[in-house]
Formats: sequence, structure tokens, C-alpha cells
Amino acid sequence: MSGFDFQRLADDFSGLDTNDPGVWPLAPRLAVFITVFVAVVVAGWYFDWENQWADLAQKREEESRLRDSWLEKKKQAVNLEAYKQQLAEIDRQFGAMLRQLPGKAEMAILLADINQAGLGRGLSFDLFQPGNDDVKEFYAAVPVKIRVNGRYHDFGEFVADVAKMTRIVTINDIQIGDVAKTANTGNRAAGARAPAVSSGGLSMTAQAVTYRYLDAEEVASKRQAEVAGRRR
Repeated sequence: MSGFDFQRLADDFSGLDTNDPGVWPLAPRLAVFITVFVAVVVAGWYFDWENQWADLAQKREEESRLRDSWLEKKKQAVNLEAYKQQLAEIDRQFGAMLRQLPGKAEMAILLADINQAGLGRGLSFDLFQPGNDDVKEFYAAVPVKIRVNGRYHDFGEFVADVAKMTRIVTINDIQIGDVAKTANTGNRAAGARAPAVSSGGLSMTAQAVTYRYLDAEEVASKRQAEVAGRRR
């Protein structure tokens, strides 16, 4: 720096003829060139290149997303046959389960079979009361309140017989007690005087739940009700 002539550099920038920049010394010409170049770069970035850079980043993200999507679809295409077999197995299992559900017209037969299963074990029914259907997506649960009298061992055989039915039936909320006590409790709940019972046997109260599939008309009605509910 000690050998650099600052005075000469200052003289190069003094007395410049703006009408004839071609005769300027080298230093002023370089300074003007660098200034113009920086101004062009800054203006280009501000007015055009910044948006292009943002577009480029967006396209790169889109490219990465499309590549991932392509790889996923390629895996699905490679495993297409396995997926088809899996879907066929699901359809088969679903069909087998659906066949275990009776239709609306078959419910009376199924309820009669449950009743007959109890009578076949020597049980006497005090109550056999089907409740309101609990409608689900494609099936309905049908609760049945039952109260039967008999021996403890026969209760177990009755429940086992119901479990072996080809149709799906579950026995829930089982309570076993003395006939007189159970009758007393049931009649008090109904607001009536309990009759005298002297058999000394056992009574079982429970709720049997069976299931039936919804027919096409019921499914359509349910969907219409859901659509109407969403519009409110």
C-alpha cells in the first residue's frame, strides 16, 4: 500500500468528460463498469430472478413429491396381484360373516330357535322380550331380554347351545338368583306385587343380542336420514 499512488488515482477521477467516457482513465472506467454490473444484478434479482428462484424451489418440491408418488404407485403395481388376492380373501371372509347375519324376515325364526334352545334344556321362560333395533352401518343389533327358571347346570347348557348356533348370538349381563327373589325384584321394578313362589329353584336373567343385516331399502333410508341430518 505504501507504493500505491493515491494522488494519481484521485487525479484520474477528476476532470472526467461525461460526454466522452471512452477517453477516461482505466480506474474510472472499471469503477463505472462494476457499479453498473452490481446495479444490473440487484435490479434483475429484485424484479425477476427472485420470483424465478421461488418458482424453482417450488418445482423442486413438486418434483420430489411426484417422485415419491411414482415410487409408491410402482410398489403398488409390483404388488398388484398380492393386493388382489388379499382383497378377494377379505371379500370371502366378509361374505362368510354376512351369511351369519339373518335378514329381517329370518329374525322370527332365529328368536324361535333361541327360545327352543331354552325349552330343550328344560328351562321355563318368564320373560322373552325383543327390544328396539340398534341400527349400525350395514347391520342392526337386536337385544332380547330373557328370564328363565331352571337348574344351574341347565343354564350353562343353554348358553353353550346358543353359542353354537350358526347365527351370531351373544348372552350378556347374566344374573342368577333364587326364583322368588328374582321374581320379587322384577315385579317391584314393574310396580306390581310379587306372587308367592315356593319352587326353590334358580332364575337367570340376561340380555341376548343377535344381529341382522340391513336390506337395501333400510340402507337407503338410513343414508337419506344421514344426508338430511348433515344439511340441518
